[in-house]
Amino acid sequence: MAGRFISFEGIDGAGKTTHVAALAQHLQQAGQHVVTTREPGGTALAEQLRSALLQLPMDALTESLLVFAARRDHLRAVIEPALSQGNTVLCDRFSDATFAYQGAGRGFDLQVLATLEQWVHPALQPDLTLWFDIDPAAAAIRRAAARQPDRFEQQDTAFFTRVRAGYQTRMAAAPARFVRIDSTQPREAVWLAVLAALQARGWLL
Repeated sequence: MAGRFISFEGIDGAGKTTHVAALAQHLQQAGQHVVTTREPGGTALAEQLRSALLQLPMDALTESLLVFAARRDHLRAVIEPALSQGNTVLCDRFSDATFAYQGAGRGFDLQVLATLEQWVHPALQPDLTLWFDIDPAAAAIRRAAARQPDRFEQQDTAFFTRVRAGYQTRMAAAPARFVRIDSTQPREAVWLAVLAALQARGWLL
């Protein structure tokens, strides 16, 4: 595929979503064609599945199946067509989140997740993953000040500590793809780190 695929990862409250919009605007001003999207979500079907995931009680297997069902539709309808047209795709979470949240956070079988990943997107991973890393206690303070919590955001600090460890494991397995960004820094410093990650790959002047 000709386009670039950049994913934004991190626990709830890490601040990644703010920088998806900022980077999209920056790249568009530089003349790039940009598609911004999110997971779960990005299509009518996937957004309905997202709503169920964030609100309705279910076990980790059901969560995982719904996440990958949403991802399949998202890939088919949005991500793969955009990449084939040479666009830059900025995605707020992708498959790493499933391994971090359902795998590490919920304690679900990582091999089952790996099998589902192979079924849904055997050859596609982001070209770059920006991991917005933050201490779970600090993220909890941010979440409390920002919004009413959904089903995941209601989890305790121990859950998000496991999720953070899951991201660390994913980064260790694919260090060339990941860039860790310390999102405890002021917003401007985080933004500069985002730009530096793209500049290091020659994607920005």
